Amino acid sequence: MELCITTTSSSKVLSLNSPLVKNSIFAPLKSSNFHLRNPSSFNSLKFSPPSFSRQIHLHLLQQPPLHRHTWRVSASSASSSSSTALGLDKDRLPADIRVIETEEPNSRVRLSVEVPEAVCEDCYSRVINEFMKQAKIPGFRPGKKVPESVLLSYVGKQTVQKATVESILKRTLPHAMSSVTGRALRDSVRIATKFSEMEKNYSSLNSLSYDIIVDVAPEVRWIPEDGYKNLKIVVEIDNDIDAQRASEQELKRRHKSLGSLKIVTDRGLQIGDVTVIDISATTIDEDESNVQKIPDAESKGFRFDTEDGDKVLPGFLNLITGIQRGETKSFPLTFPESWKQENLRGVHAQFTVECKELFYRDLPELNDSLADKLLPGCTTLEQVKETLLQKCQEVEQTAREQATDNAILDQLRKMVEIDIPQSLFEEQGRQFYGAQLLQIQANMKLNEEQLATLSSPKAVNEYLENQRENITNAIKQNLAVGDIFKRENLQFPTEDLVKEVENSIAEFKRHKQEYDEERVKDQVQEILEGAKVLEWLREHAEIQYITR
Repeated sequence: MELCITTTSSSKVLSLNSPLVKNSIFAPLKSSNFHLRNPSSFNSLKFSPPSFSRQIHLHLLQQPPLHRHTWRVSASSASSSSSTALGLDKDRLPADIRVIETEEPNSRVRLSVEVPEAVCEDCYSRVINEFMKQAKIPGFRPGKKVPESVLLSYVGKQTVQKATVESILKRTLPHAMSSVTGRALRDSVRIATKFSEMEKNYSSLNSLSYDIIVDVAPEVRWIPEDGYKNLKIVVEIDNDIDAQRASEQELKRRHKSLGSLKIVTDRGLQIGDVTVIDISATTIDEDESNVQKIPDAESKGFRFDTEDGDKVLPGFLNLITGIQRGETKSFPLTFPESWKQENLRGVHAQFTVECKELFYRDLPELNDSLADKLLPGCTTLEQVKETLLQKCQEVEQTAREQATDNAILDQLRKMVEIDIPQSLFEEQGRQFYGAQLLQIQANMKLNEEQLATLSSPKAVNEYLENQRENITNAIKQNLAVGDIFKRENLQFPTEDLVKEVENSIAEFKRHKQEYDEERVKDQVQEILEGAKVLEWLREHAEIQYITR
């Protein structure tokens, strides 16, 4: 059994799924993995604004109930005295306790505490006096002095012994924790010595010794030192977000939506047509016995718009051009080394394509008469083009800024060495898992049984292990950002903090969710700090943009 103590932390670790600052670059991702892409994939352009709907009640992710001997103490601030940090009064002791501090891996500290006999005897006396006040022993008036032997017989020697050990812990813990005041991470402090061992130790020696294990705020080591001041960043911009190209494609898409598909009867497939095809593929091998089907390349009733030819296997469109309805074509084709599915890269395949249907588009003439249908409110084709271009330019600028922030954060992660405490890793991982659970719940409407299974300790721990690298990278980025904020003495207006805290609390109330106002304030502050750091880094970094 371990005794657990709740403390607060002076270490600021950004909560990535907090419903705070709109368009924050620290909002959790939302792909098929965590948009569902993972939270640390900061090189993705697909950022979603922070949303309260991604919060999850902590009880879904809590560990099993504590043992009845577990002693949990609340805390208000780790930056205050050790007694305040533990939620305890720092009582004066009749003798000094001895504390040996030993550093352990992953920013963990072990405090070995030796409590002298004088302190134990004083605690024992206090416990006896308290029992005398409360015990209702036949033949003695309440509150009157009772012979110790009678009290022990009535209450039970073991009960008194347990109470004495707890009293010793309560009085000595604040003193023992003094050396880690301001460094202890929230919910990471625990007494590693079993309660039964402490009882045995006290019973035989009339003294007590125990070990405390606590995770402390990790040190951020820069390689090279101050390397963040001279960042050289290469930002890859996806060709799809080029405003001019994107606006032209959007206009074409809207124009096509106004047309109709008609059956082709007298020719083969041409660029601009739409066809329905069956596709099958096998590997190519001189030994026919080794030929295998390629399930990932097969499709029945595939609706293929030839104007999207750049989205399929290179060379595929050229090889089926001219195919007619009812015709089958077979041809070899090799998957490029850059193909998105790793298992298909470089594979030589034999494709068989059967054309089931063939259509051409009957489009209305693109002129001013279509303006309002293309974009409600517009009266000319030129106005449509200008409006679409403006919207695409806004998207491009946002994507460019996000891509820049992503590249900076990814570079910071590679420049720091941090011994990440286990408690910090678990807390961050649980936040990510909670965000993912809510996303699943919103999409699938899980029942109570499904939700209970997904939120079980086993499911959470499996997630933490599978996402270890991603969670670790996210923590590194967050701690690096916080360290820069302190090093460069950056600041933001107090009114920004007040405003965002109010907005966040209003969001919690709107969704009828519980919240901790101090924790909300901490998270808002951390996000504002992060935004200020990225702004500073963009100004001081050498940034090069390339299109992929």
